[in-house]
Amino acid sequence: MKKNILLVEDEKSIRDMIKFSLFNSDINLIETENVIQAQNAIAHKKPDLILLDWMLPGKDGVEFAKDLRANKKNANIPIIMLTAKSEEQDKIHGFSVGIDDYVVKPFSPRELIARIHAVLRRSGHIDKTILKAGDLEINSESHKVSYAGKKFAIGPLEYKLLYFFMSHTERVFSRDQLLDQVWGADVFIDERTVDVHIRRLRKTLSEFKSDGLIQTVRGSGYIFSTGNDSCE
Repeated sequence: MKKNILLVEDEKSIRDMIKFSLFNSDINLIETENVIQAQNAIAHKKPDLILLDWMLPGKDGVEFAKDLRANKKNANIPIIMLTAKSEEQDKIHGFSVGIDDYVVKPFSPRELIARIHAVLRRSGHIDKTILKAGDLEINSESHKVSYAGKKFAIGPLEYKLLYFFMSHTERVFSRDQLLDQVWGADVFIDERTVDVHIRRLRKTLSEFKSDGLIQTVRGSGYIFSTGNDSCE
């Protein structure tokens, strides 16, 4: 089932770019140019997610986000802010009013789509039974992993790592966070254990030239990214 995404953006060129990028996706895009149009669209049909420009004519995106979070009916709609503001204090300000994610202009279509799906997953708007990353697929009911339809064997901890990563794409996790989320907060083992299982998982994925999906972020941890840029 297609997800309904509300775009609130006054620049036609950006609306056209996003519309083109999402044309063949599982997303139905509703375009609006200002807060008044967006309010009318929400009253007609509550969207699954809002792509919200910061700088809008009349009421800006941050004020609109505040209004949405103050309204019980719309408080749980995920919001991704689109903006040219890239300073840390701007991001902190955006997150402080309840924005779920923040995409700085100019952005790549692939990054935007990845962030949309990541936010939808975190908010529970996407069924997690089957997760996909390109030709890589994981089924949580059967505990099977496949590539281009071909199933392959994977160790239990590597499976848990892969499922966690594919449920939280495009986000950096430290070794401690991965230990808590995958092994459990009450398990006391060396954090380098994470590195061992990451290497095993990468070795398995390398057979399908997919080991680059799990990238190392120096000084921070690991990220599962479907983009082209490596963090190593």
